[in-house]
Amino acid sequence: MGIVDEDIARVRESTDLVAVVTGYTQLRKVGQRWTGLCPFHSEKSPSFSVNAAEGLYHCFGCKASGDSITFVREMEHLDFPGAVEWLAAKAGITLRYTEKNESEGHRRQARLFELTERAADWYHDRLRTSPDAAAARRYLRSRGFDADEVAHYRIGWAPDDWDQLVRSLRAAQSDLEGAGLGFLNRRGRMQDFFRGRVLFPILDERSRVIGFGGRKLPDTDGPKYQNSRDNELYNKSKALYGINWAKADAVTHNEVVICEGYTDVIGFARAGINQAVATCGTALTEDHVKLLKRFTRRLVLAYDADEAGQSAADRVYAWEKTHEIEVSVVALPPGTDPDELARTDPAALQAAVAGARPFLAFRVDRALSAADLDGPEGRARAAESVLEVVAEHPDELVRDQYVMQLADTCRIDAARLRDRLEVVRRTPRPPPEPTRRHRDDPLPEAPPDGPGVRRLPPLRDGVEQEALRLAIHQPELAAPFLDEAFFLHPTARAALEALNESDTLAEAIDRSPPEVGEVLARLSVETLEADPTDVLARFASEVGRRTLSDLEAEARVAEDPLAYADVVAWLKVTLDHLRRPKAEVETVTQLLAFLRDRHQQ
Repeated sequence: MGIVDEDIARVRESTDLVAVVTGYTQLRKVGQRWTGLCPFHSEKSPSFSVNAAEGLYHCFGCKASGDSITFVREMEHLDFPGAVEWLAAKAGITLRYTEKNESEGHRRQARLFELTERAADWYHDRLRTSPDAAAARRYLRSRGFDADEVAHYRIGWAPDDWDQLVRSLRAAQSDLEGAGLGFLNRRGRMQDFFRGRVLFPILDERSRVIGFGGRKLPDTDGPKYQNSRDNELYNKSKALYGINWAKADAVTHNEVVICEGYTDVIGFARAGINQAVATCGTALTEDHVKLLKRFTRRLVLAYDADEAGQSAADRVYAWEKTHEIEVSVVALPPGTDPDELARTDPAALQAAVAGARPFLAFRVDRALSAADLDGPEGRARAAESVLEVVAEHPDELVRDQYVMQLADTCRIDAARLRDRLEVVRRTPRPPPEPTRRHRDDPLPEAPPDGPGVRRLPPLRDGVEQEALRLAIHQPELAAPFLDEAFFLHPTARAALEALNESDTLAEAIDRSPPEVGEVLARLSVETLEADPTDVLARFASEVGRRTLSDLEAEARVAEDPLAYADVVAWLKVTLDHLRRPKAEVETVTQLLAFLRDRHQQ
């Protein structure tokens, strides 16, 4: 299921990539290309190139490349459908979806988003103007909120009444329930989900309201915190409060800070740390990790240090391996949280984030700080405690680095520590005690471990790259003669295969692995400077020499070696002709046709 392919193609065709890019960086035309400073990294000399005819871009500095959809995904930090929808809205294109019920689903989703937006405005207006919100306004002032912050975060107030919101919205029962704004009570009447709470709208990465987080006022009944229930827009295992504000800074700073609550996110922003997000009533999940790795691969945990223990270790190490991320932990002063520290000592909060330690290093530091290292017995106990922590890490080389550090700290021979570490690793560990990640919700199950993804090797300069560039710029000339079997380099072979199986270059890039798509996009914006006949001649010579070697090897073991004499002789003469400064087109054509026929036998 998804957007109809024809509509995706219409979006690509209708999009002026130069116009889109100039919204982020200035371009000037140089020959057939547009060039400018790359919007993805800082540079002083232009290395960013746009092929307007093909609708592709490539940066020769940071290697960013792709089409208009890729560009919007990277700049606006959207997923693929979101980027297509973003461009479609700009082009005035109404998208269709692959199944009728999916189209209806998107129309329903649009209604639900409209409802949550209206609800957020309604709650915010109640906080600002309603007499019954006076206590809420006093509470927010006591927590340091000013009018600008209240407006920026769209903080609202849910009155302590039964159905004021649902009556105001005048929406269908199914839509109110689908958006998590109301429910059917025991009397069969629609009732507001939130009552008597300060509300923080929770937005997705596209700044759409998907739910709300509610905090009760002091000295009132009920649980302290209440989030939206999971519904058609909101899933607490995927939602991150503040992601809409943090995503750009996460890219800029190459890290995202993950904390526990809405006010913690706001506290970090007050301290000048704008790349903070908060989980919404649950532990950090793999879905959160998948979302965050779109912006950065460095995740900094800034919540209760007890959660960075054995109960989280298996999950963290699995994520680091599977998703190629780096997890670090902030050591906050005992008894403080980010919100409080931002108000009392913002410099200390900044220093804590700057000094975040890798996950395992943080746990080792905690174990050593709790130990008595003055005497032999204390150092031995500390070593045992640290080895239990180090033993959980899956990488032998990482474990050994910590063993060597521990040997110096505890004054114990490293060889003895290695032997003891293996004993610890072979000893079954008791399951960790269940802990609470948030104020009222249990930890999720650990994700399964998965293998790493094997990437194709990079394609270097050479005749195979030149032949591939020719296949992109002059396919009518190259296609009849180039065969995937001619290419030794797996990336070049995969790139030609994608070109041969696709109707357009954009389609070839879409269907390729990232490293292959990058090569295709890069070559598409590079100028074809060499003479096409010369490129084909050099490529044919390379393939021909390999083929000649194969034929001679076959002849040596054949029952009738003379059967190979004519073809070997012809191939040697032809290759000799190709060594001349200007090879004849007919000779190149004959050789490539021969080679293609032979490889297809």
